[in-house]
Order: sequence, then structure tokens, then C-alpha cells
Amino acid sequence: MNHKYADVLAVLEDCIKACNHCFDACLKEEVVRMMADCIRLDRECADICSYAIQSITRQSPFTDKILQLCAEICEQCAEECGKHDHDHCKQCAEACRKCAEACRNVA
Repeated sequence: MNHKYADVLAVLEDCIKACNHCFDACLKEEVVRMMADCIRLDRECADICSYAIQSITRQSPFTDKILQLCAEICEQCAEECGKHDHDHCKQCAEACRKCAEACRNVA
């Protein structure tokens, strides 16, 4: 594995955890329909972060492009989660912003 990606792996994993927690918590909110975009982006973000980890660990030649896409999706997820006052959304937004930055720094 290329050592330039070592630090981003932990950030990607943290983002997956935050998105999965937010996803689950949003499904339990009283008005789930209001959280639809948040739920959708939580899933997209967790999935691309997981795929980014896979691309790094298998030394894919597309890793930098995947990380660029990951950063874009993380930013959109952070923007959507940032619209909500729930603690799980705020924590997710923060993790996504951090992940987007980390991905851009190595891609």
C-alpha cells in the first residue's frame, strides 16, 4: 500500500461510522420524510468511503479519482446534514467535512 494514504484510511473509517449512525438515527426521527435527502446522502457517503478504502488497500490505479469523488460526495453529505439540528447530523457533517479535506489532500 502506498504510504501517502495511511492517514486518510482512519478518516474514511470515521466517516463511515458517522454516516451509518446518522442514517440509522434519521430513520428513527418522527418525520422520516423530512430526512430523506440526509438518509440518501448518508448511504452514498458511507458507500463511497468504503469503496475508497478498498481502492487504497488493493492499490487501485483509480484511487486518486475515487478519492476526488469521495470528497465531492462527503461535501454534499456535510451540506445536507448541516441543515438539521440533530446531534447525529451535526456529528456526521463534521466527519464528512474532515473526510472531504483529507481525501482532497492526498488525491
